[in-house]
Amino acid sequence: MNALMEHGESARLLDVGGLEPPEPMVRILEALDTLGPDERLRVMIDREPVPLYRILLRNGYQYRTTVQDDQRYEVLVWLVPDA
Repeated sequence: MNALMEHGESARLLDVGGLEPPEPMVRILEALDTLGPDERLRVMIDREPVPLYRILLRNGYQYRTTVQDDQRYEVLVWLVPDA
């Protein structure tokens, strides 16, 4: 089991594969706006979303990116609670 998912958090899947820029970024940011405090966003995308990383960190999110067997990228995003 994924360590981030051990405590009952849920992950919402967003597949933006096949979309042309900037549509993947637009959809990811829209989904983040509706993400609950205990939710994770699991993004499937055809290329590594490097420009997204700075936006995530600047807005209090953490992420983990893994390359899948089909060469797609999975980016798991979650909000870091205020300390």
